[in-house]
Amino acid sequence: MPDLLVERDDHVAIVTLNRPDRLNAISIPMLQAFSETLTELDTDREVRVIVITGAGRGFCSGLDMKDVAAGTGIGSDGGGGIGIGRFDLRSAPPLVLHQTDKPTLCALNGPAAGYGMDLALGCDIRIASDTAKLGAVFTKRAIVPESGGTWLLPRLVGWEKACEIVFRGKILSAQEALELGLVSRLVSADACLKETLTLAREIAANAPMAVQASKRMMRMGLDETFEANVHHVFLQLLPLMGSKDFREGVKAFLERREPEFEGR
Repeated sequence: MPDLLVERDDHVAIVTLNRPDRLNAISIPMLQAFSETLTELDTDREVRVIVITGAGRGFCSGLDMKDVAAGTGIGSDGGGGIGIGRFDLRSAPPLVLHQTDKPTLCALNGPAAGYGMDLALGCDIRIASDTAKLGAVFTKRAIVPESGGTWLLPRLVGWEKACEIVFRGKILSAQEALELGLVSRLVSADACLKETLTLAREIAANAPMAVQASKRMMRMGLDETFEANVHHVFLQLLPLMGSKDFREGVKAFLERREPEFEGR
């Protein structure tokens, strides 16, 4: 079986980390396949929402430490060229995930530690199993949150809370993650993917170009002034108002029915 599975559910793509015997620990081939898959899905007009989950009882236990110890993992000379001294990270999963315009939902079906925690936080929305945990164990492994965590966590929970979590190498329970706003809701383990897909289908029913533009404008707004963002949004609005979907949205409103968007 491949380490990464991709399924289609109408306009929703489901990407599953598939090494359940290793709690979906990330290997070099998985990293490469993940980036390639996200890039492909982001340019696929039929895909409107991407759901990311893990096979088995865990989401992702982080980088495969057995590979690292064997000298074939991330950061080693045998790690597929991704070692000390290489800083060309344009196709690295954290950047590809962050730049993806399609909404990304995480079905956090179980524990996510290290890289797995960063991966979950990099998604737009997280629905968690009540058995899930988020393990910020980086400092216990003598590294930093290397895959977006140092940028994401302070923005999600604030500076002080982020410092406490990272400095302590804290493992958060599902309830703690909910209270901190790191996940949007808790559900039973067997309902995690189902609930996430329900939300994904609801999002996918909306005008896809408008959803993607909204995400892009909010992402840009994190690093620009209010005035600059207003100007960017206005420029984005003009082509949307000339789209077939905009005309369909207006027509459906006047006819008191649900719109049928085509992404055009």
